[in-house]
Amino acid sequence: MIDIGGNGIGVVVNSWILYAFSCICMWLPATRCFGFKRWFLRMAGAQVAEDVRCASSARFQLAGALRIGADTWIGHDVLIVGGNAPVHIGANCDIAPRVTLATGTHRIDPTGPRVAGEGYSLPITIGDGCWICTGATLLGGTTIGAHSIVAAGAVVKGEFPPRSVIGGVPARVIKSVDALSTSALS
Repeated sequence: MIDIGGNGIGVVVNSWILYAFSCICMWLPATRCFGFKRWFLRMAGAQVAEDVRCASSARFQLAGALRIGADTWIGHDVLIVGGNAPVHIGANCDIAPRVTLATGTHRIDPTGPRVAGEGYSLPITIGDGCWICTGATLLGGTTIGAHSIVAAGAVVKGEFPPRSVIGGVPARVIKSVDALSTSALS
């Protein structure tokens, strides 16, 4: 494992251990054995808080640093995939089923043998207290401010301020979390 160099993200994860994690977890109960899953992710080099809960069907296929904050839920069929860019998920986050975080992309090469040219990765950061709803996709180069909501099915790239409701394809700020009423969420 490689030290990233004092930026507070941690070490690069071992993708072979993450692969083993996926193979073993498919035999575990979906919402049990959280301590074992945390231990396994730490063995791969991820920084995982003591009370993170991760569904057994979540898959981690990346080579960059991974950090998951306290009291965060990683839901069913979540896919965190990409190259060597870091992924940071803050504390008290809820990552709903079938969310994808993809750090990798390609430079466009209109004259090369394939239009998807050289590959590269960009970081993804999710602030504390966020809710990433079902089926959302966060692309590399995305920062979600603390206490924000990403709507179901949104495709997100860019920087978004704290307390935002983010939705659409491509995603944009729809309103402030503060503008939501309790009755609108029930």
